Amino acid sequence: MNEDNKKKIPMKNITINIPDLYDKRIQWLIKRKLIPSRSEAIRTALREFLHDEYNTNLDLLGFFEKEE
Repeated sequence: MNEDNKKKIPMKNITINIPDLYDKRIQWLIKRKLIPSRSEAIRTALREFLHDEYNTNLDLLGFFEKEE
């Protein structure tokens, strides 16, 4: 998909503290171009966690529906 055709999803800035080991692993992934940034690593991990752990209940509550 072309960059111009992508619809920007509104983002919220948050601050988190993570163990140094997590940051080192994320930096390893970035260095190998497996993930573009820390932010994307955290978003991916959170999305996968929510999907894997709570998919059924959150889906029923409309969590994954797009906001208008």
